[in-house]
Amino acid sequence: MVHNIASWYLKHRVDQVKAFMERPHDAQLKWFEYLTQRGTHTKWGEEFGYERSITLDQFRERVPISTYEELYPWIERAFEGETDVLWPGKLNWFAKSSGTTNDKSKYIPVTEETLEDCHFKAGQHMLALYLDQHPESKLFTGKALSIGGTHSPHPKAKNIRCGDVSAVMLENLPMFYELMRTPSKSVALMADWEEKIEAMAKEVMYEDVTSIAGVPTWTMVLINHMFEKLGIKSRNLREIWPNLELFLHGGVSFDPYRAQFQQLLPSGTMNYMDVYNASEGFFAVQYDLSRPDLLLMLDYGIFYEFIPLEEVGKDHPKTHVLDEVELNKQYAVVISTNSGLWRYQVGDTIIFTQKDPFLIKVTGRTKHFINAFGEELMVENAEAAITKACQVTGARITNYTAAPIYFEGNQRGGHEWLIEFEQTPDDQTRFEEVLDQTLRDVNSDYDAKRSGNLALDKPLIHVMPVGTFHEWMKQRGKLGGQHKVPRLANNRRYLEEVLELVSETRNS
Repeated sequence: MVHNIASWYLKHRVDQVKAFMERPHDAQLKWFEYLTQRGTHTKWGEEFGYERSITLDQFRERVPISTYEELYPWIERAFEGETDVLWPGKLNWFAKSSGTTNDKSKYIPVTEETLEDCHFKAGQHMLALYLDQHPESKLFTGKALSIGGTHSPHPKAKNIRCGDVSAVMLENLPMFYELMRTPSKSVALMADWEEKIEAMAKEVMYEDVTSIAGVPTWTMVLINHMFEKLGIKSRNLREIWPNLELFLHGGVSFDPYRAQFQQLLPSGTMNYMDVYNASEGFFAVQYDLSRPDLLLMLDYGIFYEFIPLEEVGKDHPKTHVLDEVELNKQYAVVISTNSGLWRYQVGDTIIFTQKDPFLIKVTGRTKHFINAFGEELMVENAEAAITKACQVTGARITNYTAAPIYFEGNQRGGHEWLIEFEQTPDDQTRFEEVLDQTLRDVNSDYDAKRSGNLALDKPLIHVMPVGTFHEWMKQRGKLGGQHKVPRLANNRRYLEEVLELVSETRNS
């Protein structure tokens, strides 16, 4: 009964998606007008000259593009109880995020409008698209497993709650959704991640789980823990969840983990759906499961602008709206939202792969790359190389990070990689060769620097002991689904911290 009702309800939501796909510019104009009109009733709007008839050109001219650090003084006023600061009313919920390049926690405002018109609406549309492509689905005959975070009072404002966006959503979910998910809320919101994984395993390994939503790394941790508790040597996940059919994944690229999941689910129908969401909002979803690019969701209380990569970092960067973007060009994402983020630079980079409808591919972070020698190595390049090297050598990775090796004397520069494997390569030398060659194939700047070993030497790869990155993140207080190992950094800080941890462990 639950399956039939939920399926009928969601299938009707496909029309909402098709509406903004067919009229993308109308959808964005609608939200631009709504957001700026609401913004006139805020301190921010007063400061930057909002008015009911403000045009896009005036908006671009008057309102600065902001990083989190630049927006924080306004957020701090909301912490102190001031109303109508960034968005009309009082802010009671904030999504806490460390990102991957900022050690300090970020507190992203979450309004009722954001929950209803963005996060919850996105969840409905995501499942509606899946059911539209898989009418035979039995998704709602079982439970949806979600690996979320936790929330707590803000340390300086006890009346304000802060936590992972997944925890904020869980705490505000309509009761109906509670009947369809697992684990129980008390377990899902546990703060200690090691205790949470144990408690989750005890609950969910006896449920009929038909779908999973989570970051691949933490999902694998939970699955391995269940195998251990149940003594399942085959590592066949069908022995625990025979009706599992869908994995909704995001946060990191799924490509390096795909082979692991295919080995866990060797038989039966299994589908994988990529999503692009963050503490700031839900941005895109894999519209066609046969291709990797994502449909940009244009009707979620978000107005988009895009900064060409060569403009990033300028005092007054030029931005493009949808009808101005070019295909296969790198852009940094800028959003204005119904949570009061105004011309906020998310920190992600994308390319458009199609305009009808608007499909995108996430290529990395504006601060999450290596460009010590003009090689402009993006996360997308690294993921492609890691994936290919694993395929060729039968390896499976858990986590990795990489950083530059700077010139020293006559020593050439290079890249140093720390990789933790679940299954080590059958040929370590071959793994290194394939990784290097794939980087050369997908990045012409890297290839030029590697030519003849003139500027860049071949990659230096260290195999990390099992559990290294888990322990490093734990020491940094960064365990949890919203915290991710930095894949690339343009300095050696993270890499040196991990190496120091390994050295201390070996010497203890």
